Amino acid sequence: MSLLEVKDLSVCFHGSGQKDFCAVKGISFKLEAGEILGIVGESGSGKSLTALSILGLLPYPQAYHGKDSSIKFKGVELLDNPDLREFRGGKIGFIFQEPMSSLNPLHTIEHQIAETLRVHQGLSEKEARKKVLRLLKLTGIKNARSRLKSYPHELSGGQRQRVMIAMAIANKPDILIADEPTTALDVTIQEQIIELLLKLRKEMGMSIIFISHDLRLVSRIADKVAVMKSGKIIEQGSCKQIFEHPKESYTKRLINAHNILKKENNIKDDAIVKVSDICVSYPIHKNFWGRVTEWLYAVNHVSLELKRGKTLGLVGESGSGKTTLGQVLCRLIAFSGEIYLEGKRAEEISPKEWHKQVQIVFQDPYNSLNPRMNISQIVGEGLEVHFSKLSKEQKLEKIAKTLQEVGLSANMLERYPHEFSGGQRQRIAIARALVLEPQVLVLDEPTSALDVTIQAQILNLLQKIQKDRGISYLFISHNMQAIQAISDEVAVMKDGQIIEKGSCAEIFEHPQAEYTKLLIKASAL
Repeated sequence: MSLLEVKDLSVCFHGSGQKDFCAVKGISFKLEAGEILGIVGESGSGKSLTALSILGLLPYPQAYHGKDSSIKFKGVELLDNPDLREFRGGKIGFIFQEPMSSLNPLHTIEHQIAETLRVHQGLSEKEARKKVLRLLKLTGIKNARSRLKSYPHELSGGQRQRVMIAMAIANKPDILIADEPTTALDVTIQEQIIELLLKLRKEMGMSIIFISHDLRLVSRIADKVAVMKSGKIIEQGSCKQIFEHPKESYTKRLINAHNILKKENNIKDDAIVKVSDICVSYPIHKNFWGRVTEWLYAVNHVSLELKRGKTLGLVGESGSGKTTLGQVLCRLIAFSGEIYLEGKRAEEISPKEWHKQVQIVFQDPYNSLNPRMNISQIVGEGLEVHFSKLSKEQKLEKIAKTLQEVGLSANMLERYPHEFSGGQRQRIAIARALVLEPQVLVLDEPTSALDVTIQAQILNLLQKIQKDRGISYLFISHNMQAIQAISDEVAVMKDGQIIEKGSCAEIFEHPQAEYTKLLIKASAL
C-alpha cells in the first residue's frame, strides 16, 4: 500500500453567474514511504490546489471535487473526512508558499511554532521553548534565542519562510508538503534547505511532496517528477527520465527556460539616483531607564549610484539589508544620509512627486494587493492621484494597456487578487508600478513567485520597457541567474554593507570577495 494515493482528483469552483471552472482535472499519482515527489509546472497549472486538497484547505463549499476523486493516506480517505485535525500538522506537515500571509501577525514566532507542539505533543511551555530553539537553529535562523519574541513583520522574507519550515517539521510528520519552500530564500540558504529536507528524509523516513517552479532545485531533491499543465499531469516518471529524456514539448520548454540571455542597451551613464552614507538602525536593547544601549544596523553606511536607463542588481542573503535599502530609495522608512534624484536632494522634492518618479514592486504580491479591490481599482489607484485629469475611459485604456504589457488580459479587470495564481499576482504588482510611468523602479524579488518560463518573460519584458522608456531599475534578488541576465552593474550586500560592486561581467567572471564566490557557486548547483 502506498503512503499516499491520489486518484482521479479534480478541483472545481462554482462560478458566480457563469459556468463552474475546473482547475485540476482528474490527476493521479502515488507517494511511497521515504520518497520525494517533485511537482512542477507554470503558475496556474494547479500545483498548489492539488497540495491544498490533501489536507482539505480549499475554500469549501465554493470549491468541490469530482465524484470519482480520492485521496488516501495509509488507506484512509481524506476527502470529505470530518476529522482532519490529527493529519494537519501532525501526520502531514505543510510549508505554505507565502509565509507573510500564513503567519499570524499578532503572535510571536515562539508562540506560533510552540502552538503545534502543544496541540499534537502536549508539551509544557518550557519543553516547547527548547524544541522551538532547536527547530529555529535547524532551519538556519541566526541568533535564534533573540528571535523568539519577534513578530513576522520583524523578519526578512527568507527568515519568515524558515519559520514556516520549522512549524511544518515540528511534529516529524510522515509527509511534508513543501509548496515553493525556497521561493523567498537566497541561493546559499536554498541549498541549506535542500540539504535539510534530504537529511530529514534520511533520518525520519519522511516522504516529501516538493512543489516548485525551480527545476534546478527539483532535479536536486526529487526521486520522481510530475509535470502539470492546465490542471493535468502531462508527464511523470523518475527524475532522471524527466530531465534527461523528456517526452512532452512543454517539459522540454520548462527545462530550457533557464537560459536567459542579457540584452545590451546603450543609454547614457549619468546617475539618476545617488545614495550617500545611508544608515538604517533599530534599537535592540534598552537599559532600565529606557535608553538604547545597542542598535541593529540593517543598512550601515552604504553609498551607491543608479545610472539612467541601467539596472543595478542588488544581491545578498536574506537579512542582509537589500529590501531595507530599496525602501530607503522609495522614502518609505526613516534613514540617515543623503539621497539624490536627478541631482536634487530628497528634501527638495515633495513626497508625492518622489513616489510618482520612484515606484516599488514588493516581494510578496499577495500582501501588497488589497483583497477588497479588483484589478482595475488596484492598478488604477495611482492614476486617481497622479493622472487625475484623465477621463475614466482614458484611465481604463491605460490600465488595460499596462496589463497587456505584463502578459495579462484586459478581461481580468473585474477579478480580485485571490482569483489569481502567485505569478499572476506578481505581474499585477508590476503593472501597478508601471502604470504611473516612473523613472526609477525598485524591484524587490519581482520574479521570486514566478515559474521559470514566466521569469524569462518578465525579465525580457523589463528589458524591453527599459529600452523603450529609458527607465532605471534597482533589481533586488537572491536569484543569481536573474541578476546576471538583467543587470548592468551589481552590488553585493552582506550584514548591512556593500562588500563588492562592479560591472556585471566583473562580478560574475572575477569576483573578489569570498562571499560573492560562494553565492555564485551556490547558484550553479
